[in-house]
Amino acid sequence: MKTLARIATALTLALTTSMAQAKVTKLEITAKQPYGSFQPGDYVRWDGRIVGELPPTSTLIPDLDKATRNANGMVEYAARIILFMPADTATGNGTLLVDVPNRGHAYANALYNSPRGLPSQSGNLDPGNGFLEDNGYAAAEIYWELGQGADLPSFTDPDGKKRYVEGVGFAIVRDDADFLAHAASDTTGTPNPLAGKISRILATGKSQDGRFLKTFLLDGFNQTDGHRVFDGMHVFVSGAGLLPILRSGTGPESSANGAPSFAQPDFPGVHDGILTIGEIIAKVEARGEIPPKMLLLNSTVDYFSIRASLGRTGAKGTTDLPLPPNVRMYDVAGASHATVVKASGCDLPPGRLDWAPVARATLVRLDQWVATNTEPPPTTLMPLQSAKGDPTVLQAPKNLPDATVQIPQRDADGNPIGGVRLPDIAVPLGVNGAQNQPLSFSCSLVGAYLPFPKTNDPANKQPSLQQRYKDNSDYLNRIRIAARDAEAAGFLLPEDATIIVNDAVSHPIFGRTSPDVPR
Repeated sequence: MKTLARIATALTLALTTSMAQAKVTKLEITAKQPYGSFQPGDYVRWDGRIVGELPPTSTLIPDLDKATRNANGMVEYAARIILFMPADTATGNGTLLVDVPNRGHAYANALYNSPRGLPSQSGNLDPGNGFLEDNGYAAAEIYWELGQGADLPSFTDPDGKKRYVEGVGFAIVRDDADFLAHAASDTTGTPNPLAGKISRILATGKSQDGRFLKTFLLDGFNQTDGHRVFDGMHVFVSGAGLLPILRSGTGPESSANGAPSFAQPDFPGVHDGILTIGEIIAKVEARGEIPPKMLLLNSTVDYFSIRASLGRTGAKGTTDLPLPPNVRMYDVAGASHATVVKASGCDLPPGRLDWAPVARATLVRLDQWVATNTEPPPTTLMPLQSAKGDPTVLQAPKNLPDATVQIPQRDADGNPIGGVRLPDIAVPLGVNGAQNQPLSFSCSLVGAYLPFPKTNDPANKQPSLQQRYKDNSDYLNRIRIAARDAEAAGFLLPEDATIIVNDAVSHPIFGRTSPDVPR
């Protein structure tokens, strides 16, 4: 009888363990407010907190089994969440865009809703030009990072130190995104406001959070309950890096805060292992998962300051490795990693190329690719050349002795060749995407803009604007042609092409010519 009892107990424990699943237990909305009126109608913003729990037996997250457990024997977390959605969710386009905040700062509005000439910065939650809302997207900011809106589980190590299980950040984004797309309500009965209105989920992340998404995918977090979480990923300026949070840190800062730089070129955890998206997708498919459709965008400055070329070649040689069929990669010629109006402490004016139009156009292409399998533009890259020994370029770390960092080839003016060419780079008024000085973390990411001389001067080696363009009409005509070319290639939406042309009309490069006034 005792033997039978032990068997029964063992079976019960096994069944309980197998039934234990990660789930959202509470959606707590603390504030609701109007967000504005857009083409689909009124939008609202909801702020709150989402609580979930994870089985301690999960093998994806190191040290989860050591973390404090709740009354259900599960490991609990809580995270800040912000929702932007139509007041009448039926008027949306069926896409949930999940933005992964960067060091506690939301990025979706800066990427997609930035107006021309006034680049929105990370953390901006204002609607800007309303692009996302006008196109019917529901957006979720899901905070995941230690000390930046996420309450992570912890444990005490043998030395008596409190440690936070930072890998739970991946599970937070996975489970909360899946809940918003598929659940009717949380376990307490609170309704999911997007229930039944979402047909596809896209993830977006820039820089640190592009690395988050690639690591999320590599380590098996894009799968839950037998299905894929994100159908598409929009990854910006992530270079060749991964994100080192599958560890337990002591806080108070996240292990994701740091990155390789000129001051710390051998920063660990970012360029230590897998470098290319092809390697990541191979791991995903080897597990039997269907990878998401992915668009990866690089700026020109990324090649100088965050080793972007290694994301094309891997750790050896200078030859681009083939991309998987579910991936497209785009280099935005002349773009900076971060676009700012002012850059204090930098020797040169910051890069000024507004490439938010490329972000908008490629988001639409990604959404169409996921929804209808309509192919996006083909991979479009800049040709590269070796930068070995160049002190203005972040060289490969010591752990990659066979890696060669490369930078874009440039024309006689100094502008990059090839890549996605916005009208501002196709018809330039200066050099875009130059390296800035000093080589601090911030100055090396904002790049530099060097205007061409306006008038002829023998002291200037570069041709002046007067030598390049006959007059305002000549310049404007070339801008129109370049805008049409970028639109036809799929990298400009018609409304952005119009804005760019109108801006050129409003700011004539040779000044305004006053019309004759009848007397």
